[in-house]
Amino acid sequence: MKPAKNPVGAVETTIELIEALESLDGATVTELADALGVTKGTAHNHLATLQQHHYVVKQGNTYTLSLKFLVIGEYLRNSSVLYENAKAEVEQLAADTGEYAHLSTEQHGLSQKLHKVRGEYAVGTEYQRAKLQKPDCLHYTATGKAILAYLPRSRVEEIIDYYGLPERTKQTITDRDELYETLADIRERGYALNDEEEVERMRAVGAPIRNKEGTVLGAVSVSGPVSRMKDEQFTDVIPEKVTDAATVIEMNINMAERRGNLPRYV
Repeated sequence: MKPAKNPVGAVETTIELIEALESLDGATVTELADALGVTKGTAHNHLATLQQHHYVVKQGNTYTLSLKFLVIGEYLRNSSVLYENAKAEVEQLAADTGEYAHLSTEQHGLSQKLHKVRGEYAVGTEYQRAKLQKPDCLHYTATGKAILAYLPRSRVEEIIDYYGLPERTKQTITDRDELYETLADIRERGYALNDEEEVERMRAVGAPIRNKEGTVLGAVSVSGPVSRMKDEQFTDVIPEKVTDAATVIEMNINMAERRGNLPRYV
């Protein structure tokens, strides 16, 4: 999260252009130039280079990102230790609970979604689909808090210093000391709760996934509406299912490590 000492301006412009194409859902040269505050010639030159290397496509006067990004994303996900060893368990968790099951990891101080599975009775499909397309802050999700609880304190402080503790709902923890107390509670009981802290009327339970050295690799969770995630379902039943799934995933990773059969990335 530290800024580059000698950033390359042309590369930064290309990155900003790619991100603008994503946020605008496609754009013309003029629209991109206006969005980036550059000349149309500069925008066109960057687009032409990206098009030459198959990273953008042009339809009429509109440029959009190409499916080459999907290929790269699939490569990264399939190279993940977590995804490789947790995919089946996350799918089983969604089937067992009927809700959404999630697999996340931390990168650059944010929660990155590796896998999401919709159970039979799950709600909020449009919102959950959008979540796959952008990272979240860690402090208001169940997987995020489960990860934060097992990161070194210095790393947690670095993340909070950089991103702050933005409020998503009235239930979101926005006080640093309160967050530290919550993280201590998570370590004591072994799982995290999201009690309408990200979205009103939605709850989630998340458990950390750690390797044999105790390093947190990510977290698994189940989310659902308050109407179903209540009483012992929220405090006992779902936590037991989620922590059991996390334990199986940890065992899968440890066995794969002993066989020397681990993918390249966390």
